[in-house]
Amino acid sequence: MSRTAGTLRRYVLQRLALVVPMVFILLTFVFLLVRVAPGDPVSAALGGRLPPEALAQRRAAAGYDRPLIVQYLEYLGNVLRGDLGRTISDNRAVSDVLVENGGATLTLAGAALVVALLAGIPLGLYSGRHRDSFGDVGVRLFGIVSYAAPVFFTGLILQLVFAVWLDLFPTSGQASPITQVRVDEITHILLLDALLAGNVDAVLDVVHHLVLPAITLGLLCVGVFLRLVRVNLIQSLQGDYVEAARARGIPERYVVRRHAFRNALVPVVTVMGLQTALLLSGAILTEATFNWPGLGSELVDYLNNRDYVAVQGIITVFAVVVVVVSLLIDIVNALIDPRVRY
Repeated sequence: MSRTAGTLRRYVLQRLALVVPMVFILLTFVFLLVRVAPGDPVSAALGGRLPPEALAQRRAAAGYDRPLIVQYLEYLGNVLRGDLGRTISDNRAVSDVLVENGGATLTLAGAALVVALLAGIPLGLYSGRHRDSFGDVGVRLFGIVSYAAPVFFTGLILQLVFAVWLDLFPTSGQASPITQVRVDEITHILLLDALLAGNVDAVLDVVHHLVLPAITLGLLCVGVFLRLVRVNLIQSLQGDYVEAARARGIPERYVVRRHAFRNALVPVVTVMGLQTALLLSGAILTEATFNWPGLGSELVDYLNNRDYVAVQGIITVFAVVVVVVSLLIDIVNALIDPRVRY
């Protein structure tokens, strides 16, 4: 085994070793966060409609009649087995909720990330290339506003302009009712199912409904990518290798394109992983604004119903996804930049 491969393997093992305590801490936090809510969650989720005997049975089935430490240990054991329990309000397996609604959230988050990259990287390159110009100031101001503006406010503005005034896009839903009826559920990802079915009209309909929610959520990350690319491009343009290329008489546009631009884009890979949590949290408000049938809208409904078993299961999956994506990004970053391994 070469020294480089050994270093990479050691780095990956170190990151994997850190995942275990990180997941343990996150699961503990989720458990305590749900338990500190006041009142009886079973009674609140069912609206006080059950007699005392039936309510006691439902509390026992949900495990709320046991000591807190027993509930905690059972929760950890169930998560390790992939059992996230059953919802109190509608008696569904939480795993079924994740399967049936997770595809919509995955589609929205993926499309939003594409929007953020397609907008943030070119704007960051332009801003860094034309430092301190009026265009640079305007781009930076746009990045600040897009990041600071509340997601629901951005969504409502886009709905008002492009759906109500211009009538270009729908205001809500993942697809029209006819599309949802005609496309068979295979992967529970409607866009992918439409592609697998070869239904071009259904694909276009899903994309048509996806545009406004994806832009709304994507704008949340545009400012992050914009500023990152801008700062790294400015630093790259001041590097010795760029000055050496200029001294050799290489035209400025080739110097910028072949040297500075490439190095400025490397940190974007790392930041993409860090944006997972931002996309998932933003997806909750985006789905509520556009009536998007994903995990975010389900989470809001279960919160309103005080169904803490469902809330606990969905948040647990969100937390694990963030940890796993961060681990994968760390490994990819180590492959791209060997300095990270040391």
